[in-house]
Amino acid sequence: MESVLSSDQFYAWVILPIIIFLARVCDVTLGTIRIIFTSRGKRNLAPLLGFVEVLIWIVVIGQLVQNLGSITSYLGYAAGFAVGNFVGMYIEDHLALGTLIVRTIVPGGGDELMKTLRTAGYGVTGVNGEGANGPVKLVYTIVKRRNLKDVVNLIHATHPKAFLSVEDVRSTAEGIFPPVMNDTNFLGRIIK
Repeated sequence: MESVLSSDQFYAWVILPIIIFLARVCDVTLGTIRIIFTSRGKRNLAPLLGFVEVLIWIVVIGQLVQNLGSITSYLGYAAGFAVGNFVGMYIEDHLALGTLIVRTIVPGGGDELMKTLRTAGYGVTGVNGEGANGPVKLVYTIVKRRNLKDVVNLIHATHPKAFLSVEDVRSTAEGIFPPVMNDTNFLGRIIK
């Protein structure tokens, strides 16, 4: 009884599924980032990502069709898709692309919060309102996604029980943003 796989079987059952898995991770990661770039208005890099994504996909499907008997290739394909989604979202999260609106509702006066945010370099708009328990101040600020954590920390330091909501902003015109260091890396220049 010999249970050793031939080199063709080893390729079809072990090596090929690993290659398919890695290729799918790359292709789905690129696809996830491409979709996020497109939805955030970063359309200059999306066509290039789409080209590479589809090229990888075609190669993977070609290999999969040539080895239809290998269930491990199917598992590699599916696992690569799942991991690729995760990796794409992870990368996008760390690139911190886009612009957000932070709405803060502060009971009583929000003047101190507005002053704190302005001092930090953020544009702020305040509107008086009426909440369930009396007067409130609605404080709006538009921030780059990479600055969200700092803004939330400033808000909580000034008003620990402030109500916050954060949403993506598709586009902005004008506005006041803190000064940004020049992007000296290649990717930073392309995705602006």
